[in-house]
Amino acid sequence: MWAGLIFLGVLLVLGFWGVGIYNNLVRGRRGFENAFAQIDVQLTRRYDLIPNLVEIAKGYMAHERDTLEAVIKARNQAVSGLKSAQASPGDAGAMAALAGAEGALTGALGKLFALSESYPDLKANQNMMQLSEEMTSTENKVAFARQAFNDAVMHFNVTREMFPNTIIAGMFNFKEAALLKIEDEVKRSVPQVKFS
Repeated sequence: MWAGLIFLGVLLVLGFWGVGIYNNLVRGRRGFENAFAQIDVQLTRRYDLIPNLVEIAKGYMAHERDTLEAVIKARNQAVSGLKSAQASPGDAGAMAALAGAEGALTGALGKLFALSESYPDLKANQNMMQLSEEMTSTENKVAFARQAFNDAVMHFNVTREMFPNTIIAGMFNFKEAALLKIEDEVKRSVPQVKFS
């Protein structure tokens, strides 16, 4: 009888222990999903500003049509990349596609801002200055949100890989989550526009 109670007690302890590990893994996954939602908010804000920026620039940069079209094309690709990533935050393919699209958009915006330096009237336009300021602010928020996401992913991955958590993670198909890295993150900077 005592042996049966001891065995039942051990099973209960193991069961609660397994449930605790499972709940920690779920909490970690939901944590990085929530952190990605913050990236989503900031990137959506960024994407919403770009058409206004291009529209203002069109009036002054009529000869730079290719640059303006490249910005809109890169923006649309980034929106598609974000939608794919929304479906499965942490998926390596989705994160790589989003990072690539973001890199292309940053490059296109950099060209637009560099060309805008050649147009004094555009540089002096109040709406352009305000949009540029909002873009810079949004870029900073994106960087902070990306850092929070990457921190949450790192925490989840470490929790997932620790023994004996790895056993429960394998049993319930908790896959490793991917970081959101911009390829040239060291070189990447917020496009700077100087309006005098």
